[in-house]
Amino acid sequence: MDATGSAGRRLLDHLVLPVTSIAMSRARLAKLGFTVAPDGLHPFGTENSCVFLSDGTYLEPLGVADREVCEAAALNGNTFIARDQAIRFRHGDEGLSAIVVNTDDADADDQRFAENGISGGPMLSFSRVGRLPDGTERTASFKLAFAADLRSPDFFAFSCQRIAALPSGGKALETHENGVTGIAQVVLSEPNPADFKAFLQTVAVSNEAVEHPFGMDVGLENAKISALDPAGLKDGFGLKGSTHARGLRGRAVVFAVADIARLKTCLAENGVAFEERAGRVLVPHEPGQGVLFAFEEEK
Repeated sequence: MDATGSAGRRLLDHLVLPVTSIAMSRARLAKLGFTVAPDGLHPFGTENSCVFLSDGTYLEPLGVADREVCEAAALNGNTFIARDQAIRFRHGDEGLSAIVVNTDDADADDQRFAENGISGGPMLSFSRVGRLPDGTERTASFKLAFAADLRSPDFFAFSCQRIAALPSGGKALETHENGVTGIAQVVLSEPNPADFKAFLQTVAVSNEAVEHPFGMDVGLENAKISALDPAGLKDGFGLKGSTHARGLRGRAVVFAVADIARLKTCLAENGVAFEERAGRVLVPHEPGQGVLFAFEEEK
């Protein structure tokens, strides 16, 4: 398998979760049984505290470290910050704003997105210093290509090329008290999901799109993206339909766990409220978490 997955289908790289504050997110994720990496600071005013998983994916809780720097970056054409600011303005400081896929050639993806009418804005190249678990620091460099649909202002996607990558932190950061091993599913909402089939397939480089009574699933190499209508959200996750009229919105993350009983024990011991539905354990959104988290045993 190459870096884009078999037959060119992309791998889910990570998810962007706007949060009220990184300190709040770190505390909430730790309570949920996750091991959280050291904080990272972006040169354009945002910060993160990532959760790395053993399947190679990760969560990126995103906070605003310096609002003035962020505003200047947006004015100077930083696509990532401009979209983050717009989503926070419309829906507050918690959510799931972007799906990120991997790439070996962000320039080619940028061209492909433009040719398919879904360019999300100018590319972004940047470097930042990352702190490793042993306390040492190293500089990482990235190049991002953005995809977006004008009908869907509250969600976007991008491909991420690592020019100089940081080590993941190894087993220590990928081992979690709750037993989570990876991301199985990303749940989006939209009253008529089929309207965004082409967009999601272009991002995923995937011909796989399974339509069903509640919406559709688009397959990545290592996870699936589900776009569900209000009935699907309620049936599968107990979520009410969004107040937005149309457009994709990030609503939930489904994690794979090695042992669902171990997960429930972890949550109970940490005082985390949860419910069980259709074989999954559901943890409602709380500040610092972004969206609802669901957990299912590995298949």
